[in-house]
Amino acid sequence: MRLLDKKHLAELLEARYAEDAAEAKVGGVAVRICQKGEVVYENYFGTVSPDSTVPLHSDIIFRLASMTKPITGVAIMILVDRGLISIEDTVETYFPEFANRTVAVTDENGKVVGKKASKEPLRIKHLLSHTSGLGSGVLLEQAHGNMTAADDQTLATALAYYATLDLSFEPFTSQAYSPTMAFDIAAAIVEKVSGLPYDEFLRKELFDPCEMKDASFAPTKEQFSRFIGMHNRVDEKSVREPMPEGKVFGGTPVTHFLGGAGLAATLRDYSNFAEMLVNGGIFHGKRILSEQAVATLSAPIVPPEVMGGETSRWGLGVLVTATDGHPRLPKGAYGWSGAYGTHFWVDPANKVTAVFMKNSFYEGGAGARTENNFQADVNAAFAEA
Repeated sequence: MRLLDKKHLAELLEARYAEDAAEAKVGGVAVRICQKGEVVYENYFGTVSPDSTVPLHSDIIFRLASMTKPITGVAIMILVDRGLISIEDTVETYFPEFANRTVAVTDENGKVVGKKASKEPLRIKHLLSHTSGLGSGVLLEQAHGNMTAADDQTLATALAYYATLDLSFEPFTSQAYSPTMAFDIAAAIVEKVSGLPYDEFLRKELFDPCEMKDASFAPTKEQFSRFIGMHNRVDEKSVREPMPEGKVFGGTPVTHFLGGAGLAATLRDYSNFAEMLVNGGIFHGKRILSEQAVATLSAPIVPPEVMGGETSRWGLGVLVTATDGHPRLPKGAYGWSGAYGTHFWVDPANKVTAVFMKNSFYEGGAGARTENNFQADVNAAFAEA
């Protein structure tokens, strides 16, 4: 196990923020890194909004966007632990309308020219590993573009729409990111099996036990008052970007519990979630998941040939560092990002969790410069053996 040098870590992160802020590349930023259950570094940089002088603080709430996906992966694994479902289960077991899928046929230029019957049924593991072909790939824009406001009201209305869609490819033969649709189906399976609305299930089984007091799909008026202002960079200056009032992710109503994008939470909320994972499913003595469930979630389930031999491969809602070739993360580390610039990972080998929070339309999402720099700075702070 390598140990983090606290002083060096602080120097690196503070210098990085100063440089980015001076160039208006970030607004408010919150970071928390823990090792072996101890907070190694926690800080809140900047202000609660680009048009405010109020310093960022620990009660500020961030839009998680796709950092909702690992939480949905955990929700599924809670039910797997209880023997209620298997990740090999077919979606049609729970929702018969998803039987007899059809798959897009493309020509040599990638243009859709027809459809054919799918040979492989959709399975839960396909939903969580971006190998379902639903709401992704060559049909991504069509699938989202044809979704109406009426379809977008709840998980139930969304599922009725998803059941009309073709797949972009035969499940588990290819990989293409599904921004929301596949994870919505996973969330709906949790609802059906548990008998609870998805938000209530998460509150009871995950958020309350992990002391994630502000994690929510439908924030209260008071919680919305604590949301960070959305940042953007215009003419080399930081500006506040307007967001739809009373919404967490784009224009989606908070009545639609987006399994892949709809949550909001504080830095400490999400750090607690990460700490539960690095501790093998336990948070402050309370077991949330079995060690086997955490191992299944964080194993690279997608074969190298399907992901083109990438260093990182999908687990169940998390991207896993599958080889020693990653420039900034050790083998076995796993996590994910959000479109608005949030990022986290769990490093089991070194007992580290790292969470980076911002909400910005500038350099957001997976692979963003701020994500790569955060990984590089934490990696550079490990003390020499």
